[in-house]
Amino acid sequence: MKSMRHLQRGQGMTEYIIIVALIAIAAIAVYQYFGSTVRNQTAAIAQELAGNNGTTAKEAAQSAATAGAAKAATKETLDTYTGNIDE
Repeated sequence: MKSMRHLQRGQGMTEYIIIVALIAIAAIAVYQYFGSTVRNQTAAIAQELAGNNGTTAKEAAQSAATAGAAKAATKETLDTYTGNIDE
């Protein structure tokens, strides 16, 4: 017969897996809204570190952030969700 300690360890592992899955889903959702912002900010940083002007990439990041925030503010359902499709 399984000990109570073994059952508790299994319960703890299950809870851990559920929490990790929820964090992964949240990270994917955030990346869907703000992925282009992160890519453009990274490009701007890379340009500046290389000694070039990163203003264009920085402006693109700002534009993508504004669009992502507007999209996040809309109350989409699974029926109206378009993902990364640019409008």
